[in-house]
Amino acid sequence: MHRIVIFGNSSSGKSLLAREKAESLACSHLDLDTVAWVEGCDTPTRMSLSDSKALIEPFLAQNMEWVIEGCYASLLSQVTPDASEIIFLNPGIETCIANSRNRPWEPHKYETPEAQSANLEMLVDWIAQYEQREDEFSLGAHRKLYDGYSGTKSEYLSNARPG
Repeated sequence: MHRIVIFGNSSSGKSLLAREKAESLACSHLDLDTVAWVEGCDTPTRMSLSDSKALIEPFLAQNMEWVIEGCYASLLSQVTPDASEIIFLNPGIETCIANSRNRPWEPHKYETPEAQSANLEMLVDWIAQYEQREDEFSLGAHRKLYDGYSGTKSEYLSNARPG
């Protein structure tokens, strides 16, 4: 049974790997961004943790096999106990910044390519703070999640992954 959790810094390659794994294994895919933010707000507004968790529960109940990806340690810790495997994407800050600068338009996140581009420098600054931050999106939070998991796990230090 495939229940895979993928996490790491912003622009580490989580979404791409999650889509590839979900497709190749014929599993359902959940991007935690879809349950972390309130829709329709003029400014990004984080959903309450309890509301986010309430949206994850039906996904887990309705899908025997899945791939879940995100950077939210608080939400990841809800699903890792049910995971068969976790993957920590940790390719380094410079790689994540390069990935963010080369990212194609994400219409599920931004209304226009211009809106995405306007957010780029804020995203680059955010990525660059990964090792210093002390929040649930930080290297420290991700390392704690990874180190505390006793099942099958992998950490990738580059975007080149074994076949």
